Amino acid sequence: MLTRRNYSVKEMLGWTRRYIYIFVILSLIPVILYSVFKWYWLHLPWLPIGLVGTALAFIISFKNNASYGRLWEARKIWGGIVNASRSFAIMVNDFITNEHAKDHYSEDELFKIKKQLIMRHVTWMTSLRHALRTPKPWELSSKNKSDKEYMEGIQINERKFTLAAELDGYVTEDDKQFILSKNNKQTACINLQSKQLRKLKESGHIWEFSFLEMEQMMVEFFTLQGKAERIKNFPYPRQFATLNRFFIWIFVALLPFGMMHEFDKIGNIVLELVETWKPYPEGGFHHVIEFIGNHFVWFTIPFSIVISWIFHTMERIGEVSENPFEGIANDVPITTMSRGIEIDIRQMIGDDDSEIPGPIESQNGIQM
Repeated sequence: MLTRRNYSVKEMLGWTRRYIYIFVILSLIPVILYSVFKWYWLHLPWLPIGLVGTALAFIISFKNNASYGRLWEARKIWGGIVNASRSFAIMVNDFITNEHAKDHYSEDELFKIKKQLIMRHVTWMTSLRHALRTPKPWELSSKNKSDKEYMEGIQINERKFTLAAELDGYVTEDDKQFILSKNNKQTACINLQSKQLRKLKESGHIWEFSFLEMEQMMVEFFTLQGKAERIKNFPYPRQFATLNRFFIWIFVALLPFGMMHEFDKIGNIVLELVETWKPYPEGGFHHVIEFIGNHFVWFTIPFSIVISWIFHTMERIGEVSENPFEGIANDVPITTMSRGIEIDIRQMIGDDDSEIPGPIESQNGIQM
């Protein structure tokens, strides 16, 4: 069962701390000008800012729904690859026999053919995940300082090892060179599979109807591959993503200008309340309340920071979910899933356990 890391409040604040510093500055400057330098004209009516915030909430909601849809579809695609791979392994295990063969193979020879097909299927998954991990110009997490800092020390196999290195031992040297020579290497893998299946059908080691079933699995792998490539190669529309980011920062910049006058009015109400207490003996409590009333406008800073953080963090969550194969903490863990599939299907054909690699270990609670 795949699990993803749960974010603590500390981690979430650490991930967004660079932006929190900006929120502090953007809220502190207008309050200083208003309260210290007495620029009382420096405020905006709250109504238009509230309307901007309402519109922004709808835009962020739309983006997050679309981003989550891309992420969930990517997870379903790889769930389909898991199921289809197991089905293919069953067919390889039971359809390749000497029952209709012209020349009978020994059990060892049949096992070598089965293992060759299974290992080439693992090669297909390896080629596919390398293609999906290839950086695209619109993928920003590899450039974003906060994301890079959060992922510091996390090793991504597709960037640590080349595809050529990962294919060693899985296919013959001729097959490897053929695959690497093609632009779409995962398509080349399925092409080789189909050719070998046809040869096995011609030699009678696969019954004709069984051959059709196995060819249908090749079509299914192509379908799943195409769906994953569609998500990878077609980004979330950039006009929505770019404008959304601009709208967020406009709102964050305007927010304290609308809030500080409102808090100042509350402070005046507090001072009026203190005036009604004049007939009663004055004490420390009076002075504390009076001090709060005179400086109530400073509450603009923490409230502006909190509201700005909520809006901006929701936008960032949508942004990091746009590209589910990018290779960050909450993306689909295709490396871990591929290794899990490999272990399953190699055990299904009776491969030597000592030759099967172990599961991919999580790093800091993150599965890649």
